[in-house]
Formats: sequence, C-alpha cells, structure tokens
Amino acid sequence: MVDICIKIVIGLLALIHLYILWFEMFAWKKKGPKVFSQMPKKLFAETEVMAANQGLYNGFLAAGLIWTFFIQDAFWAERIALFFMACIFVAGVYGSLTVDRKTLFVQSVPAAIGILLLVVKNM
Repeated sequence: MVDICIKIVIGLLALIHLYILWFEMFAWKKKGPKVFSQMPKKLFAETEVMAANQGLYNGFLAAGLIWTFFIQDAFWAERIALFFMACIFVAGVYGSLTVDRKTLFVQSVPAAIGILLLVVKNM
C-alpha cells in the first residue's frame, strides 16, 4: 500500500512539474499575469526567456521523477526519487520565500509527503 502511495505522489509531482514546464515555457505571457497578479503586466514580456529557462528546469525535475518508474533496482529508484523530491522541496521553500507563498503548498508539501512515505517505508 505504501509503495502505491509513493508512486502516486511521484506521479503527481511529475505532472505538476510538467504543467509548470508548459506554463513557464509556452504560456508565460498569456497565463502569467493571471497567476502572478501582483507583478506588473509589462514584466511578463520582458521575462519570457527567463521563465522559459525556469520551465526547462522544472521539466528536468519531472523527467527525473518519471525516470524512477523505469529503474528496475528498487533501492536506486527510491534514492533517485528521494533526490528529486528533495530538490523540489527546497525549490518550493525558496519559491515561497521569494516569489509566492503558494509555492510551498504546490511543490514543498507534496514533496515532503513523498519523502516522508519513503522514510517510513524504509524504517
């Protein structure tokens, strides 16, 4: 049961980061002003390339999590999942302190749940 929950959390985190990739790389100027309403609208055109770069990094996080579904060795799959979830957790904390508090709940909380499940499973 714990294994299924871990895979669900990893899958959800991967989907979240694929969405962030799409949003930051392809919909920044259109959806950005709605999501980040506290920012002046003129900044979205000026920061489009920077946002696309951030989106690419989020895609790498998603790819790392998806990769874990294809690793045959359970020990290594869990360690790699732990690494990527820790990266997401830290990025979410940093984002919540510097950009928007919602980032903590969108990224860090799900990553923390996944990390906790892996730790509990291996106790």
